[in-house]
This record gives sequence, C-alpha cells and structure tokens, in this order.
Amino acid sequence: MSMKELQSSLVISCQAPSNSPLHNPDIIANIALACVNQGAKGLRIDSPNHIKAVRKLLPDIPIIGLWKQMGLDSDVYITPRLEDAIAVAEAGADIIAIDATQRKRPNGETLEEIISHIQQNLQKLVMADIDTKENAIIARDLGVDFIGTTLYGYTQDTRQFTPPNFDLIEELVREINTPIICEGGIKTPEEAKKALDKGCFCVVVGTAITGIDLLAQNFVKAL
Repeated sequence: MSMKELQSSLVISCQAPSNSPLHNPDIIANIALACVNQGAKGLRIDSPNHIKAVRKLLPDIPIIGLWKQMGLDSDVYITPRLEDAIAVAEAGADIIAIDATQRKRPNGETLEEIISHIQQNLQKLVMADIDTKENAIIARDLGVDFIGTTLYGYTQDTRQFTPPNFDLIEELVREINTPIICEGGIKTPEEAKKALDKGCFCVVVGTAITGIDLLAQNFVKAL
C-alpha cells in the first residue's frame, strides 16, 4: 500500500461497542462498504475478526487495524502487545495502530520492540496513537510511519481536555517530520476540513459518522 492513497483524504473508523448489535463482523463490513461507496479512502477497524470481514468485502481499501484489549493489568489498550499486532497484521491490515504513550505495557514489552517487529518482521506500517507532543516526538524518533492524535483527551495527562486540539495539531505538523493523522473528536465536515487545512496527512472520523449507538443515546438524553 502506498501512503499517498490516504493523503488529504477521509478515513472512517467503523467500530461499535461490544454490547451493541452492530458489533458483528458482517455488519461492520457492510458499514465500511457504505462508507467507501460514499468516497472514504480508508478505514480504521478494530479486532482481527472485523478486519478479516472488511478485507473480504473490500480487498483493495487501505485498512488501519488495531485490537482493543482491556483487562491486561495496563492502561494501554490499543494493540497493547506484540501478539495483538501480529493478529491484526495476519487479519489483513495495512497499517497497525498502537498506543505510543510511555505507559507501562503488558508482558514487559517496550514500544521500541513492538514498532521494530511490526516494520521489520511483519512488513507493515505503524500508526502511533499519541496524547502529547512529548510522546509524538518519542514516536517520531522510533521511526513510526504515522502519528495520530487518537489518545489526546483519553489519558491521565490529557483527560481534562476535549479533542480535537487544533493548536496541538498545528504544532505537530510544523515541528515533527512525520505524517500527522488527525483522529479524535471531529464532529463536523468543517472540522475535518480544518484538520486538513492545518496540514494533517489525513483525517479519521468515527463516532460522528458510524457511532449509531452513542448518537441515538445523545438524542434520547436531550429530549
């Protein structure tokens, strides 16, 4: 997969809560197909089973794959272990998204080891999901292929903030010579366009497009 396929484009995150009836590989794959039919150039998909289903239906679309793993005695849950990255790669992802914060990982594995194995042994690209500029710099220095703002607002150091932070995005684009992917908190087409105008490589939108459960819940709560 060429990185240029995703440049200046919309990537849609097709995920559903584990307790939702939408949390089904075939349903996620059809949601992904609907998004691609409307012009999405890439997809972000969680878990090997869902990635396999999407890959079967869409053999040529670039997929950012991850595997959310809870309950591993660690705050890291986005593809936290090497074995999770391997499963995501084998399922058919082109880019593997991993938590790239400096938090302790399960099994004593290090961020450097996981990035190196993904790139050298699995021959896949790495998207480093970060929360702060400091962690973005560390990820850059470890040679990741993309840096995403995914975890801004979702870690101990940033949970007092609400994404997206366009000032942070602008700073990352200006100071870090690695493609920056805006992900997290984009609610409108105008915000997505603003992220690209700030110099992001591409923009990932999830809940605002595919978060049916949460969107319905918000409407019900407001009435």
